[in-house]
Amino acid sequence: MNPFTPVPSGCLIGLSPMDDITDLPFRELCKGFGADLLVTEFIAAEALNREAEKSFRKMRFTPAQRPLGIQIFGANEAELLRCLDIVSEAEPDFIDINWGCPVRKVAGRGAGSGILQDIPLMLRITRSLVEHSRLPLTVKTRLAYTAGSPPVADFAEALQDTGIAALAIHGRTKTQMYTGLADWTLIGRVKDNPRIHIPILGNGDITTATQALEAHRRYGVDGILIGRAAIGNPWIFEQCRQAFSGLPQRQPSLKERAAVCLRHLHAAIDFKGEHTALFEMRKHYAAYFRGLPGIKPFRIALTTAPTIAEVEHLLSTLPHIP
Repeated sequence: MNPFTPVPSGCLIGLSPMDDITDLPFRELCKGFGADLLVTEFIAAEALNREAEKSFRKMRFTPAQRPLGIQIFGANEAELLRCLDIVSEAEPDFIDINWGCPVRKVAGRGAGSGILQDIPLMLRITRSLVEHSRLPLTVKTRLAYTAGSPPVADFAEALQDTGIAALAIHGRTKTQMYTGLADWTLIGRVKDNPRIHIPILGNGDITTATQALEAHRRYGVDGILIGRAAIGNPWIFEQCRQAFSGLPQRQPSLKERAAVCLRHLHAAIDFKGEHTALFEMRKHYAAYFRGLPGIKPFRIALTTAPTIAEVEHLLSTLPHIP
């Protein structure tokens, strides 16, 4: 199966990989609400080569989540090459190379967007990985290292020529981190290059289905990856399908929010155990009820609940809260 087969709308809507967010339970929810494409949390090549249990758990997925990519990162070519067989054994649909993460612990070691300081090295490693991989390889990157660095529009064609199957671009530089506004004009320039023939996916500041539709119409991208806006809001993928089909966008009720949050919690418990799920889900609880009037005390109670039983009680009684 080609993971980038065009969909009827003409634009794939996928879940952008996010560390400690896009785990198996969350991906399952997003797929259920219509995400066309999923990518795992990023996984360190070195950790896979050391057979770290947590890293192997990050690679787990269900058949229902296809098409799915496993994202890897690293700065050492040998380590990246060595982990390819390990990732391939998990049988994802593709392997995604993270040349975009801006956080210091990654980029500071030359991995992620740190490699954007040395474009020839990025191209050489990418080509080497493509040549040695049994699966299609894709790349996720950023506009540039800084505003004054060579922009992605200048090297996207060279990346394509390494043999990658698709290119995803986040509309910020490395030094921007997650501040400021995503610049989609450079993503559009890549897509407008007549010599580009691989799918181009855009990412950054898409928080509503209407914005996704507008970005597709304006920049012509083959796909859009939604990241932070999907946290606590897996309905955004359903809403995108509705928007692209010209249908009204359905808004989830308070009761549905609570039910899906509870389902997410139980899936996290099954996957990670009660103790880990209780604390890791706190980043999701507040998001499920973001922006609703009069809900702040409830959100605080959820994120400070000391036991699973209390969280379950709060969620089960939510529909009765005035």
